[in-house]
Amino acid sequence: MSSKRRFSVCVDSELVEKLDRMVAEEGYANRSQAVSAMIGDRILKHHEKQAARIVTGTITLVFDHHKRGLQAKMTDIQHGYQKNIIAQVHLHLTHHLCMEVLLVKGKNADLRKLSRELTTLKGVTHGELSVTAAEG
Repeated sequence: MSSKRRFSVCVDSELVEKLDRMVAEEGYANRSQAVSAMIGDRILKHHEKQAARIVTGTITLVFDHHKRGLQAKMTDIQHGYQKNIIAQVHLHLTHHLCMEVLLVKGKNADLRKLSRELTTLKGVTHGELSVTAAEG
């Protein structure tokens, strides 16, 4: 069971009258229930907007290049995101370990999906997505 918190909001009286009409028309039990539902809807829209936001960043991967088939899987995944991958740097860290850094740009949700697909491959020992806003 979730806990509830009370907070105050100062609202223009005309807006309160409209809210009361909406509460009655929509069948809410009270203002609090209606306002809570509206806040939940707005938060959901905010998260959807964030997922669609264009961002730039890097995906850093450390992996065992001796793991059979790993580099082919990584390449196949990356080919599916050609529009998002701007550049790639490959470093040899040790005899077995390599690091790739992908410079990426695109929808936040797309980059998170790309990162998840790469970082969950067997043989990837570390993976991290770092993003920043690409638009003002």
